[in-house]
Amino acid sequence: MDVADILQVLFRWIHIVAGILWIGLLYWFNWVNVPLGAVLDGDVKKKIIPEMIPRSLYFFRFAALWTFVAGLLLLGLVFYHGGLMFEQGAEGWGLPGIVMLAVVFLFFPVYDALAKSSLGKNIRAFGAVGFVLIAAIVYAMIYWAGFSYRAYSIHIGVMFGMIMVMNVWMRIWPAQKKIIPALKEGTPPDAALVARTAQRSRHNTYLSVPLVWTMINSHTVVPGADSPLWLLGVVLVGWGGVTLIYGKSTKIKGM
Repeated sequence: MDVADILQVLFRWIHIVAGILWIGLLYWFNWVNVPLGAVLDGDVKKKIIPEMIPRSLYFFRFAALWTFVAGLLLLGLVFYHGGLMFEQGAEGWGLPGIVMLAVVFLFFPVYDALAKSSLGKNIRAFGAVGFVLIAAIVYAMIYWAGFSYRAYSIHIGVMFGMIMVMNVWMRIWPAQKKIIPALKEGTPPDAALVARTAQRSRHNTYLSVPLVWTMINSHTVVPGADSPLWLLGVVLVGWGGVTLIYGKSTKIKGM
């Protein structure tokens, strides 16, 4: 076992443990904390929220950061250093490949603009437009840049992860730093900040399920799994599952 293999094991371990913490807290916020907050009165919120949420957000945001950093290090070792990026006979690191990497790593401003637009107020319309963009990016990765099955799958995951971690650090955490003190003082927080936090947390929840699939796809053995339709189908199934759980979370009552 050489140094690269040892580093892969270490980075993968960090990536998985941090990811469990991050995604676990994401689901807790969306499917437990939010429904709970809807039934708490103002005095209870004033006492509980300022103590509980900052602690949760500390682990939440740093787990997100460590998950993403370890994932990038793995990406470099396994795909860029390991030579798994392109199909046999593809051009390799030409202009198409570089452009598609730029799309992956610089997509957040596009997503952010769409989320802030009127389209972002309709989760179904936003999801439909998002799915079309994802499909276009996948097909460009395959048929223009020559990405291998594993490469285009994991890079869609990287794009999702980039959006999610930027949401955590640039949208959710800055908003919560204003919302939590307001709740502690017993004053209504800025409704726009509350809405933004809820929106981005919800988007992250939808992205997380197909993201996990891209992390494990190299271990799947399914006929036709190397077809782009397979990955796009996983995105739709994942989003459908998240929708069902959201519906269920509002129906579970305390004792």
